[in-house]
Amino acid sequence: MALYSEGSKWRDAQGPLASEEYVVKAMPAVLGTLEMTAFFIVIVFFITNCNTASTAGPAALTYLVIGAFVFFLPSVIATAQLGAMFPYEGSLYNWTHKAFGGYWSFFAAFCAWFPGVLVMVSAANNVLAFIQGLNRQWVMSPWQQGLVIIGTLALAGLLALQRFRTVANVVIVAAAASIGAVSLLGGAAAWWLLSGHAPLSDFGEIQAWLPNLAPRGGNIATFGLVILAYLGAETPLNMAGEVKHRRVVTRHLCWGPLVVLLGYLIATAALLIVEGPTSGALLPALVTTVDLSLGKVAGNLLAVCLIIFFFTAIVAYNCSYARLLLVAGIDQRLPVGVGRLNRSRVPARAILFQTIVAIVLTTLIFIVAPLIVHVGSPADLTTEVYNVMLASSTLVWATSASFLFANLIMFALRNREAFHAQLIFPAPILWGSVILGLLSALFAVVDSLVFSWIPTLIPNSSWWYIIGGVTCFCLIIAAIGSMFAASEADWQGLSGE
Repeated sequence: MALYSEGSKWRDAQGPLASEEYVVKAMPAVLGTLEMTAFFIVIVFFITNCNTASTAGPAALTYLVIGAFVFFLPSVIATAQLGAMFPYEGSLYNWTHKAFGGYWSFFAAFCAWFPGVLVMVSAANNVLAFIQGLNRQWVMSPWQQGLVIIGTLALAGLLALQRFRTVANVVIVAAAASIGAVSLLGGAAAWWLLSGHAPLSDFGEIQAWLPNLAPRGGNIATFGLVILAYLGAETPLNMAGEVKHRRVVTRHLCWGPLVVLLGYLIATAALLIVEGPTSGALLPALVTTVDLSLGKVAGNLLAVCLIIFFFTAIVAYNCSYARLLLVAGIDQRLPVGVGRLNRSRVPARAILFQTIVAIVLTTLIFIVAPLIVHVGSPADLTTEVYNVMLASSTLVWATSASFLFANLIMFALRNREAFHAQLIFPAPILWGSVILGLLSALFAVVDSLVFSWIPTLIPNSSWWYIIGGVTCFCLIIAAIGSMFAASEADWQGLSGE
């Protein structure tokens, strides 16, 4: 399946990874275009990002479109190009190994993997939020919330251990549930207008659609968050070694991004029409939008769709990022046992490890922190710790995403002729995507450092050094871990000689 020039000096210097052959031989190829598209939707489309975007008013729709063109589409183009050249398990890990070598491949993989575990916790938290939406009296205190999230993570981990064919079917159902949720929101907005209600956002004022750069009262902070909402385009290709046909690698990148973009636009517009930018920013607004327009039964149906979606998102992230641990174990960057498969040919130890890490983080955030630190209310402290960890890990993830574009630059520098022979996009489009992708990723990082995600609890003046410090700490851990991983691989190589 190697598509890059086999005779190039660069290719000979790096050599093939053991995981490239092992996965194809040991794991069943069950992923077609439908399955990979479903994984893409479930992994990238976090509908709760629409609540955040709606704070900018109609400008949120402008930002979503601009963000799609300056970051999402470039990420998809870079992913498709790299996937076509190297359709191997581990995606970014494999591509970065071929571009920069073993040290940076582990660094990029860790910067993608750790945020993935935090996103599992975030998805479980969203499951809890929509369960509470069915009855606002359920699960009120932080420790109760923590127990529900832990139970959700454990159940999702159990499902992830099943045959991958079964998991893929569940992911397809979840993707359909997300499309159903967006359809309900779109229908609610349409019926709201048709029944004579005025939209609760001022769509007629041209200024409301434009970016506002004012330090106070502006909406530019939303743009950085919108860009971060488009992270993860390469994540489904962590499972590229399990696709039925090579064309699946690029074909799912045609339909998945389109569904994600339309989903974000429709859901955000619905919030702005029925709830307005202030109420729409609250997480329950997704359900109350449908409640107000179509009635309680339709609202409960939406809540059920979102519970199914976010529960399955935990499973999808667990399965996808377990493949990073799998290939790292096979390639001797981690202990080989972490990549061991169970009877269903699933990397069970990697899935269990990730589930345990997510449960430990949940315990620290929702149970231990409120017991140990007595500053303000326990609920506020939990919110602060949760958002600091999520924001920091998201910036680490953005660092990982920048390797998509850096890898393409390195491949062109190493062997320009061989690289251009493998292009599936015109060179101007590819290099335009590289420039836009890197600049927008940098902007998103700076924007998220400057503007607090929770300004009522942590002001901008404190946010930047808290998030910057935690992010730097995570990157240092990744750098040190990469050194040990490279040393482990070298030692294993010497031991095997």
